[in-house]
Amino acid sequence: MGQDGCVMTIDVVSTEQESASSLGLRLRAAREARGLTQQQAAAELGVSRPLLIAMEKGSREVRPEELVRLARLYGRPLNELLRPSAPPTAVGIRFRAALGAKAPAPDIDALITELERIGDDYLDLARQAGADLPRRYPALRTLDLSAEEAEDLATDERNRLGLGDGPIERLREVLENDVGIRLFILPLPARVAGLFIYAEPLGGCVAVNAKHPLERRRFTMAHEYAHFLVSRDRPEVTLLGRSTRVPEGERFADAFAAALLMPRSGLARRFHELKRSQGGKATPTTLLQLARAYRVSVQAMTHRLEDLQLIPGGTWDKLVDNKFKPRAAERHLGMSELLGEGDSLPQHYRTLAVQLYAQGKITEGQLARFLRTDRVGARDIYRSLTGSPDVSDDGAPQVFDLVDIDPTG
Repeated sequence: MGQDGCVMTIDVVSTEQESASSLGLRLRAAREARGLTQQQAAAELGVSRPLLIAMEKGSREVRPEELVRLARLYGRPLNELLRPSAPPTAVGIRFRAALGAKAPAPDIDALITELERIGDDYLDLARQAGADLPRRYPALRTLDLSAEEAEDLATDERNRLGLGDGPIERLREVLENDVGIRLFILPLPARVAGLFIYAEPLGGCVAVNAKHPLERRRFTMAHEYAHFLVSRDRPEVTLLGRSTRVPEGERFADAFAAALLMPRSGLARRFHELKRSQGGKATPTTLLQLARAYRVSVQAMTHRLEDLQLIPGGTWDKLVDNKFKPRAAERHLGMSELLGEGDSLPQHYRTLAVQLYAQGKITEGQLARFLRTDRVGARDIYRSLTGSPDVSDDGAPQVFDLVDIDPTG
């Protein structure tokens, strides 16, 4: 129970038996992530395989010196192995099951393991802070996965989230704070646009490819959100360059993403306004301006306008045939590359880490490890999240340290 009597979402393990079980599960997960068999780990530790199995089952106490050696062997901090809760191993297991034999690159295993560890860190930060993870999930929708249903669902979500019919400037912020999706931006293999999984107690988790441009990342976020809304129980790995036989669920998710990011009514209104301002004609400049306004790629915008029958079908193909280069055209018009929404870790995750450091509950080294950076980077993130840039009466910039402000006055 929290101080207000509410049940916390992060359970605190209270019995020695449960602690031993959690330690055993963590030792097994760390060994598997390291790619070691039980026989190999036992040999390194200097014990028999049955004895190591007993440790991992929690039926044999792990001695302090053994724990130190295992932490070194597995490359894990001691405090991570001693956390009083089981690791969220279902994340890695279910992602690997979703990939099956279609793994796009050998390093995908390492990335899934890292996502698993970040999720574990997120739960530990929340436990130490006594905080709940944001969660405002809509009910699971059962639909026939048609384009019409995708359009309707996107409209419903926009209405539910109070987004109106204009561009969504901060999509990641909406999904993280107003819905409660755990959004991670990681360097995935080039062919992988994104990953989605629902695993308690984390909830809905999405990883987006950090190597892709902002417009692609935003479309992937919306695409994976569609899977969250209609097929929450099935892990999803979205690959680029799919065959012409695109699965029904993927077509639905693409249609939902297009409708969520480029709503029919608002886009049609803005399109006609731009068209009138350009002498009643839609030109490539029109496409560039609309794509920039909605923070999507020119290709996605063109296809959406084609689907809404605002421009002739096949327009994008004609532009490609004519060697149209969106990036070059943007530079010609003085448009800089879109930036933003690129932090690898969720805002709430980073805030929890900074809060615990400000309260003296974790060290600077631990803060850097949680934030996946070095100490200098951790200090920069700390300053950015605890400082409030402002301007004084004389026009000079000033910063208020939010940590030192007493909200009660």
